Amino acid sequence: MPPVFWIMGPSGSGKDSVLRFARARLTPDRKVAFAHRYITRPSASGDENHIALSDAEFEARRAAGLFAYDWQANGFRYGIGIEIAVWRQAGFTVVVNGSREHFQNLQPRPPELRAVLITASAALLGERLVGRGRESGDAIARRLQRAADYAVDDPAVVVIENAARLDEAGARLLGLLHDAAGDNAAA
Repeated sequence: MPPVFWIMGPSGSGKDSVLRFARARLTPDRKVAFAHRYITRPSASGDENHIALSDAEFEARRAAGLFAYDWQANGFRYGIGIEIAVWRQAGFTVVVNGSREHFQNLQPRPPELRAVLITASAALLGERLVGRGRESGDAIARRLQRAADYAVDDPAVVVIENAARLDEAGARLLGLLHDAAGDNAAA
């Protein structure tokens, strides 16, 4: 069964940019599906691939077991739909924009999970958060504190530094996905 790539990193690390880079360059022979997130945040806020839900909609779906993963962070609720199981059964490697805190709390961790941490220095995180203009200074400070509070130190996690050029970080993720999807095609 194909793996699930759990892409995580602090706000401002460039996860969405790295994911977009890799997604745009995957060759058609690779069966890779990028999961959207269900989030209790308006879809007009930012350019993230997500579906906006009200708190009531989110809770109804969670209670019905429609999320493979769900968590809370930064004042919002996040979910990954159970449709990822169908995608994997169809032979697709699945890519999830996940949470560092939720990853650390997954015990035992599913064997199909391949964790990738996108990271950058605290100074660069701060610059990027200010630059995207979505939050106040207090909200940015909370996100930077969260970055420190949920640092991931796990030898099983692949770390991609996204500090210099996006194409370098993106190419690294793309290589991981190509390798995994190529392994699945050969199986």
